[in-house]
Amino acid sequence: MRTRNLSWMVWAAAIVTISFFAADLHAGKKPDAKAKEAPDAASASTKPQIPNLEFITRLRQEEYDYSQVMDLMSHLTDDIGARLTGSPSMKKANEWTRDQFTKWGLANAHLESWGPFGRGWDYQLCEVRMISPDYQQFLALPEAWTPGTDGPLHGEVTRVVASTTADLDKYRGKLSGKIVLFGEARLPPPDDKPFFGRADGSDLSKTALYQASGPPHQRDPEMEKRYKFRAELIKFFTEERVAALLDISRDPGENGEIQLQAGGDFEKGKTIAFPRVTLSVEHFGRISRLLERKVPVQVEMNVETRFYDDDPMGYNTIAEIPGVDPKLKDQVVMLGGHMDSWHASEGATDNGAGVIAAMEAVRLLEKLGVQPRRTIRVALWSGEEQGLYGSAGYVKEHFGSRPASTDPEYKDLPPWLIPPGGPLEIKPEQKLVSVYFNLDNGPGRILGIYLQENAAARPIFEKWMEPFRDLGMTTISMRNTFSTDHISFDEVGIPGFQFVQDGLDYGLTHHSNVDSYEHIRPDDLKQAATIMAGFVYDAAMCDEMIPRKPIRPDDPAAK
Repeated sequence: MRTRNLSWMVWAAAIVTISFFAADLHAGKKPDAKAKEAPDAASASTKPQIPNLEFITRLRQEEYDYSQVMDLMSHLTDDIGARLTGSPSMKKANEWTRDQFTKWGLANAHLESWGPFGRGWDYQLCEVRMISPDYQQFLALPEAWTPGTDGPLHGEVTRVVASTTADLDKYRGKLSGKIVLFGEARLPPPDDKPFFGRADGSDLSKTALYQASGPPHQRDPEMEKRYKFRAELIKFFTEERVAALLDISRDPGENGEIQLQAGGDFEKGKTIAFPRVTLSVEHFGRISRLLERKVPVQVEMNVETRFYDDDPMGYNTIAEIPGVDPKLKDQVVMLGGHMDSWHASEGATDNGAGVIAAMEAVRLLEKLGVQPRRTIRVALWSGEEQGLYGSAGYVKEHFGSRPASTDPEYKDLPPWLIPPGGPLEIKPEQKLVSVYFNLDNGPGRILGIYLQENAAARPIFEKWMEPFRDLGMTTISMRNTFSTDHISFDEVGIPGFQFVQDGLDYGLTHHSNVDSYEHIRPDDLKQAATIMAGFVYDAAMCDEMIPRKPIRPDDPAAK
């Protein structure tokens, strides 16, 4: 990786040079009461502002000498564990983070509801083994929001391979009481690349190149087709009264781990009627080969799961460091990540790392006695894995939304696949949010930031990156990046950004049973927390809000 080596002697000289001009920005000092009010965010062109290098020095020292990231990570992953939205463990995580923020001295720490979401779910036991023609314990996990077996279940396995509704017809009337092996087996590809890797200069150069993503809310016919077929599959197997369904691990899931998501619907009244379990690629393959050769396979299953219907709402954890500038304190700088995970493991890399980095960032700011001009608000989301539900619910409640299309052709699709059906409706609070920073690309260190096609932010972030170049933050990309909670903000016109991160072994751990504490690298997490704190501090202290992307004249939001 190419880095720009910055002499600390140069930084020290710079500190002296700018100290007279930056005095009012130092942590612990109150700003000038005559500070100018920021211009309208929609038209602001923020001038690059030199970072407060004295504060950045203190920030780095505090984190690298007295970090708490791994203690926090251990509590989140070891004490609480997996955090499926709506589960008891997610409730524990919400309450623990709220109480931790209060303990550190943050204000207004609370849980904020969104929804309704639906049913809570978790599992207590999953045992699947072959008992004929041989004995073998299978690596298996239940899929979320599916029922258990109600005690040990024995049965012969029947194979079903189908990719269309027409393919299912040949199995109709033949599956009652059967344990179904569903899908195509696959061989793991050759491991021509290491499971663990760091980005080099070539990788970052490619990331920095702009890549058009096309107009927003483009339809994805293939994905829509897959989701509609999924609903048809569940309907078919329900009507057939199958005893259980065995699926193959989702991609990558090809290195002895299981990668899984949801096998049922979390909406009350739509729970599937049969247990659904994911097998590792290798164990699924063995059963498939035996059945192809007409060798009968008997399995024994014992799966215990539990549904929770006491509270249909989802919850985000919110806390603040209040602003002190009389004219700017109502403006807000936000940071966060999603705290929910899948149930296969501890959710350390997806997205415990982002949660702990955000928590540590605000702990650092509070520890250093920062008195920000703008209010700093940290948000830890739930429901991200099901489609950004937590952040979207928060944004809808506070800042605005677009009504979803009511076209009948979208009725079987999840909300995140349904395009808008009307103009953007903005609430007054929307104009008070300067920026939202998100971390959710695994546990790797921060290498840069995606601008989300907001060119006006480039000169600002280039200045803010300077003190962190020796930590590896060197890259700014104009690209849009998707599938994280910053999108909820971006879609209502608020500058929302996701950081570029080192890949490490995130492809292995993502949504899998090895998403654990052991895959967290302490120095990477310290670096990420430091940089998040630095960017949040700069945004809270600068004279103006982060500029917003221009709105197309033909966009209904412009009227």
